[in-house]
Amino acid sequence: MELIKNIPNDFTIFLLVTVFSLLIGLEQRRHHYSDPKDSLFGMDRTYTLIGILGFILYIIAPQKIWVFVSGGVVISGFLAIFYWKKIEAQNKFGITSMVTVLITYSLAPLLYTKPVWVTVLVVTAVLFFIEMKEQLKELSGKFDNNDFIVLAKFLAITGIILPLLPHEIVTEYIPVSPFKFWLVVVVVSALSYLSYILKKFIFPKNGMLITGFLGGLYSSTATTLVLARKSKEPDTALNQASSSIILATGMMFIRIFILILIFNLALAKVLAVPFMVLTATTLIVSWLILKFEKKGKVTEVTIDKHKNPLEFKTALLFAFLFVLFSMITKYVLEGFGAKGLDVLSLVVGVTDIDPFLLSLFTGKYHIELNEIARATLIAISSNNLVKLIYALVFGNKAISPWLIGGFLVIIAVTIIFIFRF
Repeated sequence: MELIKNIPNDFTIFLLVTVFSLLIGLEQRRHHYSDPKDSLFGMDRTYTLIGILGFILYIIAPQKIWVFVSGGVVISGFLAIFYWKKIEAQNKFGITSMVTVLITYSLAPLLYTKPVWVTVLVVTAVLFFIEMKEQLKELSGKFDNNDFIVLAKFLAITGIILPLLPHEIVTEYIPVSPFKFWLVVVVVSALSYLSYILKKFIFPKNGMLITGFLGGLYSSTATTLVLARKSKEPDTALNQASSSIILATGMMFIRIFILILIFNLALAKVLAVPFMVLTATTLIVSWLILKFEKKGKVTEVTIDKHKNPLEFKTALLFAFLFVLFSMITKYVLEGFGAKGLDVLSLVVGVTDIDPFLLSLFTGKYHIELNEIARATLIAISSNNLVKLIYALVFGNKAISPWLIGGFLVIIAVTIIFIFRF
């Protein structure tokens, strides 16, 4: 340890600059291995020497940055001449290698002025983006004209509108501040958008199980309806259809618990065990159905494949329902207390339960955590019963026994936890 402490800082930084510059140079050589040698400014040795030059010009006069800058200007001049001749000879216009040279030259001052992890992060990013050229090109081709516009809207509602909203409750009739209200919209939209991105870019061909998995992150009820209708098609894998419906419900538990963690950490501690048990139960039931039910051919499923869930109409409708349920919940609690909230939770299960649950998680009500936990589980249990009815009405009759058994097990476990609270 004493020996390590006595190593000069300049020596350590020199080694780091040399190693990082060599790594970038080696990556350039590997990436351009089949290219003509005269099409490159340099490879491993050149990049290493450029990094060392940056170290020398910075360390000899750290207080006179113009020395280091002058070296950068000279290198930029050589790069400009090389680039000009390259265009003349080969008609190629890419400047990725040119920018990589300048980043390599800048490693020394970065190591001296910032923590080492910053430089490691920069080098990692450089290596990643050099190597990922073809993959990024392929990825960009998957975006349609509307994707970046929608992403820009999401950034606007997150980074511009959200910080400007007040944190205080504006009116006593709505027990949620404008900031918390809009934060709910942002988080729910983000979860929906994540599901959309995963379906479009990671799993473009949706099998039933993938549909259940990703659809449950967005809307387990909508996913249940689609999969139930799909089960009526000839030669459909019935075990996959019913297993995927149950899997969507399992993902609903995960989605709701993520929302609880974000908006009410104290409630998350109370509901952690019930949600872990319910999620595990659902996954086990889904696996048992997949293994033992009648099999068929593997089928693909599409749920609004080209529809982006991150739309203002959807967000505004959700916002309206969130405010409405906040007002109704406040009225019910003031007039009927916790028993009234239990009844409301049971009734709300026939609708989209997310706005109601979020009004519970975020509202400032005079109510115990156990009562909120019970109301949450009642709403979920009621919603699961509604999904079972949807699946029985719209699905293949052959999957009914499996779905009835599976949902009843999940609902029974939920009721056990309800009575605990």
